[in-house]
Amino acid sequence: MTGTAYQLEVNPQIPERLERLEELANNLWYSWDRPTQGLFASLSHPLWQASNHNPKAFLKRADQKRLEATAENPVFLAALNRVVSNYDSYHEMPSMAHVHGRPFKEDDLIAYFCAEFGFHESLPIYSGGLGILAGDHCKAASDMGLPFIGIGLLYRQGYFQQTLNADGQQHATYNDSDFDDLPVSPVLDAQGQEVLIPVDFPGRTIQAKLWEVKVGHVRLILLDTWLPQNSERDREITHRLYGGDKTTRIEQEILLGVGGARALAVLGLKPTVWHVNEGHAAFLILERMRSLMGSGLPFAAALEAVAANGVFTTHTPVPAGHDHFPEEMIRHYFSAWCHELGISCEQLMALGAEPGKTDLNMTSLAVRGSRHHNGVSRIHGDVSADICRYLWPQIEPYENPMDYVTNGVHLSTFLAPEWFETFERYLGIGWRERQTEHANWDGIKLIPDATFWSIRQQLKSKLLKLVRERVREQHQRNQGSPAHLDRLLKYADPDNPNVLTIGFARRFATYKRAALLFQDPTWLREIIGQADRPVLFLFAGKAHPADLPGQEIIRKIAQMAKLPEFEGRILLVEGYDLHLSRSLVSGVDVWLNNPIYPLEASGTSGMKAAMNGALNLSVLDGWWGEGYDETGEVANGWAIKPAPGHLGDAERDAEEARTLYEILQDQVIPTYYHTGPMGYSPEWVAMSKCSIATIAPRFNVSRMVGEYVKKFYAPAASHGRRYAEDNFAVARDVAEWKARVRGAWPGVRLHRLDTAERRLKFGGALHIEVAVQLNGLAAADVTVEALFGRPGHHGSIGRVRHYPLHCSGGTASGEALYTLELTPELCGKLEYRIRIFPTHPALIHKFETGLMVWL
Repeated sequence: MTGTAYQLEVNPQIPERLERLEELANNLWYSWDRPTQGLFASLSHPLWQASNHNPKAFLKRADQKRLEATAENPVFLAALNRVVSNYDSYHEMPSMAHVHGRPFKEDDLIAYFCAEFGFHESLPIYSGGLGILAGDHCKAASDMGLPFIGIGLLYRQGYFQQTLNADGQQHATYNDSDFDDLPVSPVLDAQGQEVLIPVDFPGRTIQAKLWEVKVGHVRLILLDTWLPQNSERDREITHRLYGGDKTTRIEQEILLGVGGARALAVLGLKPTVWHVNEGHAAFLILERMRSLMGSGLPFAAALEAVAANGVFTTHTPVPAGHDHFPEEMIRHYFSAWCHELGISCEQLMALGAEPGKTDLNMTSLAVRGSRHHNGVSRIHGDVSADICRYLWPQIEPYENPMDYVTNGVHLSTFLAPEWFETFERYLGIGWRERQTEHANWDGIKLIPDATFWSIRQQLKSKLLKLVRERVREQHQRNQGSPAHLDRLLKYADPDNPNVLTIGFARRFATYKRAALLFQDPTWLREIIGQADRPVLFLFAGKAHPADLPGQEIIRKIAQMAKLPEFEGRILLVEGYDLHLSRSLVSGVDVWLNNPIYPLEASGTSGMKAAMNGALNLSVLDGWWGEGYDETGEVANGWAIKPAPGHLGDAERDAEEARTLYEILQDQVIPTYYHTGPMGYSPEWVAMSKCSIATIAPRFNVSRMVGEYVKKFYAPAASHGRRYAEDNFAVARDVAEWKARVRGAWPGVRLHRLDTAERRLKFGGALHIEVAVQLNGLAAADVTVEALFGRPGHHGSIGRVRHYPLHCSGGTASGEALYTLELTPELCGKLEYRIRIFPTHPALIHKFETGLMVWL
């Protein structure tokens, strides 16, 4: 047809009886409330699927006559009333009613900055695990009634749509979101005008529009530069998540950190806790310092004041996950900042300095601008302490300020709805409010095995149905034959789900080793090729469009899946998204994870699978290093012990692949197919129940956010108030004290005056005398202590006990004299060491200066 095609969308009039559907559609509470989702889906299942489960887009395209008929349907109206009643009850809960809200004062506010947020597929402003974790964090903050606000960017293009050709070549398609379809609304001022904030860039000022997302009780503020008053280049800043070049990246991060802080100020919000979730938002530290220095606070004192209530979470040990910007780029973007504050660019660069590097490291900036830091699992906390040891150069990593909070997942979002009624029956009403209590989950054992197995099979059947749909669409697009499709889907049969199904789904980064399974194809064929014990492997995931090695892994899996011995037993499913993810984690029997140790910071997909009754088969890395439990009557999964660290890459992969094959061959497959008279394996059901009972109470996001409150948020709020009192008197004092200590520290020395005794009778006293050259410092500026314990491995001391030495005058040479009288409480071989470190009563962590001298 010729002529211009004009677009027109006709939106229905929502009947009065259904008008609260619009309110439900504009609050992401629906993303974890299954009855709300079911309510929309019941209006039209085809439209619900076509709208990508987006209630707001759904209502804009619903059929008017269908809505009018529904408004007269008593069954639907009753369901609507139940949902609205639950919605109102949830939102009427008093602020901070939860036990974790009690440490906060009325004016407290936690500001949580992140580059991406993944709540639901209806708001595609996320890319991967960081975003999903951030979304779950916000949901838990809402559930717990915390004073909490999120800050991010509103991208027109979030995650990309993935398709695979017949050879496994990934094709990435980005689609612009229509903001009218998203559960977002512009922030308006008192006059009803849209709120814009200015952000300065070299030679220009850009405007950012503020949008608001409701997430239960929590607000999420998003910044958007796609405005007519901005240049085309500046509009592109918020166009694509993690898109563009280095310039786009730094401008996105300036907008997030600097613009996000200004947005809160324009809205009249004054956070008392500032959480930088990954280094992307670390520039907010500079904006906060600018604000304080503009009020007359010196540079060093402003840094102390900002850091006192700053929280920083690092999410990866992989170098590519830590942004660096060259000095010339920092000078270009922040020379005006330096000029305004009267400081040198070298002072700014020092905040993000890393030894041997000339770039500004955003992780370094985030750590120096905060006093509460954490990794996201116990292992990752140790790894991060080692990676960041240069920030506290004289402190051993195990003692430096890097802590950890192991990630968790939002149970109501990722637990399949098929479990809810059964859990309520056997765990009791209100079980979700008790989800962190281990005893709450004892009722899992009471679920009849047949009932438990039936639910697991239902979930697998639903998964296999979705897999068939995705594979069929993929196959037809690539012009495959119907006969070949039948062979591919032989084992993915929803009507016969009793096939051991193993899932591997995550980002295809090289360190995650998605292709480790194919290390020895001959052995793998022997393991999974038995006709009476079939095994189906499901692979899904994306590689970043710029990650060519990751895309090569996808192609390798596609090639292996084509081999006759693996055809139908290995399926590579395209289009990995939250919808497919929820189906996979709830439907597979085993969740496979085999990263290179210790590069898996935490991982959360295995937690989601476990709470649905799947069994983890994973390298003991990330969260699984804490989650794996073989101490009970049955284990809750299987563990691949990391190969010794001295092995080369090829030897390591061969060793761990061998362990994987042995576990599959000797434990996983025999246990699954050791069926009893009821057609299932009692041993498998017992392990599956154990998986839920041991993992659900520990690795849920309520426990995680509760730990953030206890370890970081409540202390940070308190420290922030303390440092700000009396015109930031404490911040000024600490800054001046640190400057004095750092100036004197190179000259601090200590040596022993007494002769060290090598043997004592039990009950005898040990006398220690140490002379300390304080180099102008006072005795109150330092702590001298002895550390006692049994000799440990590699020169360490086990079960250390700390005994302070007391300053008891001076020596003839002008040094300070420190003494200790101690009667050892233990017999046998003991070891002790003596050290000195700076001390100030206002320090947030006793080793935050990073200074220490050992005798």
